[in-house]
Amino acid sequence: MKPAPALLILHGKQALNEEVRQAVQHWRETHGGKRSLAVRVTWEGGDTQRLVHEAVAQGYGRLIAGGGDGTLREVASAILDGAHAVSLAVLPLGTANDFARAAAIPLQPGPALALLDEEPVAVDVGELRDGHFFINMATGGFGANVTANTPEELKRVLGGGAYLLSGLSRFGELNAAHGRFHGPDFRWEGSFLAMGIGNGRQAGGGQVLCPQARIDDGLLDICILPAPADTVATLGTLLSGGLLGLESISLTARLPWLDIELDGSLDLNLDGEPLLLRDMHLRVRPGALRMHLPQACPLLA
Repeated sequence: MKPAPALLILHGKQALNEEVRQAVQHWRETHGGKRSLAVRVTWEGGDTQRLVHEAVAQGYGRLIAGGGDGTLREVASAILDGAHAVSLAVLPLGTANDFARAAAIPLQPGPALALLDEEPVAVDVGELRDGHFFINMATGGFGANVTANTPEELKRVLGGGAYLLSGLSRFGELNAAHGRFHGPDFRWEGSFLAMGIGNGRQAGGGQVLCPQARIDDGLLDICILPAPADTVATLGTLLSGGLLGLESISLTARLPWLDIELDGSLDLNLDGEPLLLRDMHLRVRPGALRMHLPQACPLLA
């Protein structure tokens, strides 16, 4: 059976990316011409959802999210909102590309597009109570504030290191939150600096918060960083990527769902989508999305 045609939904900032242009041209030359891979570029809010719906109506069975973790979330959310029976590939073009890096998806456009030849596999999706989806991770507290407030100019110059520099510059704003966490056979209450709810493993430009996370196990990996006496030293460990140090001071669990009640509002980041929330219910939707991933993808069980 002839493979379904593919559509690349490309973030507008990458419209003039010559590497992407060459990779698309090579794909077309080796897979049957222009109809085998079409390209649409986003311009403003709402474009991604519209383009996904139009692609499905036009018979495209495979979609590619061309951009960063936020673009991946937007394309996946549009697929899930419409319950569309299409598969999804990733062309990582963002600053951090946290999901792509953890999943061993090539960062070069040509090899990334080549994953369209791999059979799609069913993967889990994280969901916030009001229908906000995340493929990679929900982070809350200081880390989410840093991610949301790191300037685009700094990210362009320093890449993932911009998050570290931005975090170090915001030490004076460090405040602990207080909350109650509840899930199956899991309860914890206390003050914390940051938390990560992982479908994937890392966020914020390479900070591995959930090293054992899998995207096909029907579980979310929980990492809570309790507020210690020496907050500066602890946050330095987090931002520098000191995984062993982080594991020694963090609280972890693996759950299908989690309720969080907070005494105040909390900065939350869902794969690049900043939110300010007080209470939340997070759950996993097992096997909700089909994705083209490397055969030896570390995120698959």
